[in-house]
Amino acid sequence: MTKKMTKKINIDSQKCIGCGVCVTACAGGAIGMKDGKAYLLQEDYCDGLGRCLPVCPTGAITFENAAENATKITAAEEPTFSQWPIQLKLLPINAPYFDNAKLLIAADCSAYTYKRFRADFMQGRIIMIGCPKLDDIDYSEKLTKILQSNNIKSVIITRMEVPCCSGIEIAAKKALQNCNKAIPWQVVTISTNGNIIES
Repeated sequence: MTKKMTKKINIDSQKCIGCGVCVTACAGGAIGMKDGKAYLLQEDYCDGLGRCLPVCPTGAITFENAAENATKITAAEEPTFSQWPIQLKLLPINAPYFDNAKLLIAADCSAYTYKRFRADFMQGRIIMIGCPKLDDIDYSEKLTKILQSNNIKSVIITRMEVPCCSGIEIAAKKALQNCNKAIPWQVVTISTNGNIIES
């Protein structure tokens, strides 16, 4: 047996203003209200999807790593990301993991097409994934707020060569321009047969 890292919810009662929007957002019924503050009703009710994170206006809710006994897994199966959620729609504007972070903004198909994606792009980075076609959202406004509100060290954008992936690149570049910060950035384009064709 070895220790497996899971995500454990943490609610900072000092930051909580008792608005209750996290209670409504939590589909698992893991969060309740007591004495005007949000609190965790039962840990195993939390599905770890993080629906509560983006709705909290004060950033009082975070997820932290928690060790538990588990069957040993290989190095190839070890998680290479340090935050949850990773879906751009669910990410909060402010979170402790954004401090001095290197961001990876990835069109979600790119992770499945390029076989060394985990090793080459995910290690040591805060991950944001999205599909500009299926999500049908302009992410530039949210990305701008994240870049403005946090000390971001660098940004890598990964996308596929197909036209629909241009949306995530355009949104990221617009955010980098609008945040009024000199943040180093790079775009990596991956072909449909899994090769890097531009970087």
